[in-house]
Amino acid sequence: MDYKDYYKVLGLERTASQDEVKRAYRKLARKYHPDVNKESGAEETFKEVGEAFAVLGDVEKRAAYDQLGRSWQAGQTFTPPPNWDQGFEFSGAGGDGDLGGMSDFFESLFGRMGAGGARAGRFRHAEFRARGEDHHAKIEIDLRDALDGTTRSISLRAPELDAGGHVITRERTLAVKIPKGIQEGQHIRLKGQGTPGAGKGEAGDLYLEVMYRKDPLYRVSGRNIYMDLPVAPWEAALGGEVEVPTPQGKTIKLKIPAGSAQGRSLRVRGYGIPAAEAGDFYAVLKIALPPADTEAAREIYERMAQELAFDPRASLNTGGA
Repeated sequence: MDYKDYYKVLGLERTASQDEVKRAYRKLARKYHPDVNKESGAEETFKEVGEAFAVLGDVEKRAAYDQLGRSWQAGQTFTPPPNWDQGFEFSGAGGDGDLGGMSDFFESLFGRMGAGGARAGRFRHAEFRARGEDHHAKIEIDLRDALDGTTRSISLRAPELDAGGHVITRERTLAVKIPKGIQEGQHIRLKGQGTPGAGKGEAGDLYLEVMYRKDPLYRVSGRNIYMDLPVAPWEAALGGEVEVPTPQGKTIKLKIPAGSAQGRSLRVRGYGIPAAEAGDFYAVLKIALPPADTEAAREIYERMAQELAFDPRASLNTGGA
């Protein structure tokens, strides 16, 4: 997938105001409209101009696009950084919206942000009430926060226009209660933290989609937690008992069965993500080989090579020519 430089498509500098973005779009849309321009490639250019305006003409999408940085070049192979929009606040109802005709690049960035939600307004006793829009943002938490539950200060960024019509980013910090046992992809709702309502309408809510911060030891699948456990060859072959740090912060003794092979999973029930039926903790055995970096170590390896009837490639011998 190629990176698209939407500023280049519209012939603009990154410092352009929103009014300049609109003027550039209108000029190019008239020039390349298929009903006006019959030249080869005009229709494709018209679509590119429309896609560029769909991003740069929208304050939120433009601010999110800008944070990818200036180092990308048009046509450069591009993959969105993991959780690239984490901590960025978007208004609207979320969802995929109508993305017909948009490029893969557009959908990879904005496919989940949708076209925004509509406000619901009503008249009652001659008073206008319109509920504010809901806001959405992704946040990252530590695995331990999900295991124990806690309250964290979370900083979010939201775009807005300054007096000159340029996009700026406003930051706010909220105290967020992290429920014990929350899973990746679930949402925390903060009532009244969305867009203020109109008239006497109530404010919208803020929905925080939870992602786990990458942990140096553990990885999560559903409610189960996995860890690679290094063991010596003799521990795997002869069996034994080793100390293992658990995600909950305590150390337990785990029995290694004799004859264990690389990749064997040892389960500890109930040490996964908490729930009515808590997940489990799996220690996945990884056999670590001692280095042959001394004369004594080399002699041991040489003796093993001579005395052990072991062929690690025996399964490759198919008997063919």
